[in-house]
Amino acid sequence: MIMRDQSVSPLRSRRKVLMAALSLACTPTIWAASETAERTPIKVWKDPNCGCCKLWVSHLEHNGFVVTVVDEGNKAARATLGMPERQASCHTAVVSGYVIEGHVPARDIRRLLKDRPHALGLAVPGMPVGSPGMDGPDFDGHRDPYQVLLIRKDGSVLVFNSYS
Repeated sequence: MIMRDQSVSPLRSRRKVLMAALSLACTPTIWAASETAERTPIKVWKDPNCGCCKLWVSHLEHNGFVVTVVDEGNKAARATLGMPERQASCHTAVVSGYVIEGHVPARDIRRLLKDRPHALGLAVPGMPVGSPGMDGPDFDGHRDPYQVLLIRKDGSVLVFNSYS
């Protein structure tokens, strides 16, 4: 037989449980833990003096990536990772087994990671004005059209996304 304390009403007891649950749901540590679980690690090789590379890294961080930066340039990394020189840009990255070359928008990287195509990775060759990292105040809002390319493992290329 279960004995109940008759001095606490069921309504008051439910209210205490609800208040406790509500206070737990609003604690910063719980929110921080859920944000961290969704963050994706990415490693970036870049020149230590390149301003647009720093802006691209900031773009990634603002879009939920945890960025590790290697400030030794990217030419050796690009060659080691197999990204063709004709797709070259000023920085190279690796995320979840994919190579990312140049000013690829974070949303395209997220789509790549969601779709998981059989590919080497993505590239935005050159440094198109208006792409993430090349969109700072120095460019006065100017935007050049550019394409994000899907680089297949056999070296063939497909347009993954276009920006105009």
